[in-house]
Amino acid sequence: MKTVIIGGVAGGAAAATRIRRLDEKAEIILIERSVYISYANCGLPYYLGGVIESRSDLSVQTVEGMKERYRIDVRIHQEMIHINRDRHTVTVHDLLNGTEYEESYDRLLLSTGAHPVIPDMEGVNLPGVFTLRTVENTFAIDDYIDNVKAKKAVVIGGGFIGLEMAENLIHRGMKVNLLQRGNQVMNILDEDMASFVHTTLKENRVNLTLNADAQKIEQDADGLLVSLKDGCRIKADLVILAIGVIPETSVARDAGLTTGTKGALVVDDQMRTIDPDIFAVGDCVETVHLVNGAKVHIALAGPAVKQARVAADVISGKDTHYKGQIGSSVMKLFDQTVSACGMSENQAKRSGIACDSIVLTPSDHASYYPDASVLIMKIVYEKETM
Repeated sequence: MKTVIIGGVAGGAAAATRIRRLDEKAEIILIERSVYISYANCGLPYYLGGVIESRSDLSVQTVEGMKERYRIDVRIHQEMIHINRDRHTVTVHDLLNGTEYEESYDRLLLSTGAHPVIPDMEGVNLPGVFTLRTVENTFAIDDYIDNVKAKKAVVIGGGFIGLEMAENLIHRGMKVNLLQRGNQVMNILDEDMASFVHTTLKENRVNLTLNADAQKIEQDADGLLVSLKDGCRIKADLVILAIGVIPETSVARDAGLTTGTKGALVVDDQMRTIDPDIFAVGDCVETVHLVNGAKVHIALAGPAVKQARVAADVISGKDTHYKGQIGSSVMKLFDQTVSACGMSENQAKRSGIACDSIVLTPSDHASYYPDASVLIMKIVYEKETM
């Protein structure tokens, strides 16, 4: 069996190693357009803040290690540009020498991930304006901060990456303005729970502005200027765009594979697309939310790895199924931990669930034991089942 895997980050690397564990004779080709493989995007901000000290620590596995330990044919600096489903081939573009070649497959696994949302706004291509999605992005930001001796940063977007970048730039000694277009950060939370996050940010010197609609980014002799709809202008040496991600599925769509939520690939519970010989996992697919059964696109490394294991099992002949996910996530924010699982009250009500909620404040361990801390927990429940 010959399996070609497109994308070597969390999902692709996990699938490749799982297939090898299940089948010592399998031919496995892993194609990655970057030079880095097997890393988690969520760790990248912590390199910029000095928590992760070595560049090599960002990757779980190296190209050399993947080849030597798992006997996987890893091809970096190469990008899939076409799928021929009838011939069972992919066309690959070599980014170093500009050549193209065809590679055949018995099974094709797409782990193409997602790319950052770039707003339709003047100035997003100016020097000093970055997104953070790859190891290369991380090193570019790191070098830029050092080269220009950046002191002021504007982070646009209050999701996971935006908040983690705000924290780590603070740790780096910078003044940080965090701009959120809505009335709260972390939309996976209800507003009452997000308010605790707002407090944590402000207590740690992050200048949080809610309902901030950035209109354009300009450059002058002193650096960058971010202009808001209300007329406010914020000076910066560095701007981070952390607005969200879009599934990377353009080549798959061109090949006739079906897409759904946010343009993510439609797959069954064995991670097959509409083509039985093409599988897809990770940030490029939609899956089932286990609370309400709806199709959702949730870009998290944990589900990507679980999906990769299912796809690898099926490719290797095992009858394994992926039931879906509940969006479990957790984030450290300064001295606090923020986590969510399932649906917030607002999300549940929008999906038609008659629900209610209660806020509890237990200790994280027995209160008589030293260093006990209070947990703030919001429990959302369906009324009919209580």
